[in-house]
Amino acid sequence: MELFTLLCSLAVIALYGYTWLGLVVLFFTWWLITLSFIDFDTRLLPDSLTLPLLWGGLLLNTRHGITDLTSAVIGAVAGYLILWSIYWAFKLLTGKEGMGYGDFKLLAALGAWMGWQALPIVILVSSISGVVLGGGLMLFGIIQRTNPIPFGPFLAIAGWITLLWRDTLVHLL
Repeated sequence: MELFTLLCSLAVIALYGYTWLGLVVLFFTWWLITLSFIDFDTRLLPDSLTLPLLWGGLLLNTRHGITDLTSAVIGAVAGYLILWSIYWAFKLLTGKEGMGYGDFKLLAALGAWMGWQALPIVILVSSISGVVLGGGLMLFGIIQRTNPIPFGPFLAIAGWITLLWRDTLVHLL
């Protein structure tokens, strides 16, 4: 975990340098790593971590940190509502819960940090990485199809990648 955090931190410093925004993005990175490991261990994304991340993104963007405030507010609302809608559609169709409310709040926080424009990329990258990893784990018999896999780490990874390399991803996709 420490080596992974170091490598992510070095990537942030390389891209943002020693600036106030670089420091803020370092905290964002560490927060997402913490949330990912908690979700992997417990299948829970605690409000005590997701909600301050959301409020921090909105506050950051009052100063046009990463995006404008309007995009950040719409991103927070849209991020929550997108996964909330998918949750309810899945539940109505199958009678099962497909994800937790913490996932809604994490995507809302990512929307608050990067604006609504980043949400399609985050959803696409997190979905692809979840399918690839989940499929790989099933293929090698590490997990069964019925075992739930937390979605939060995939959202966090996709959010972090999108924050650092959005322009590159837009050109690739």
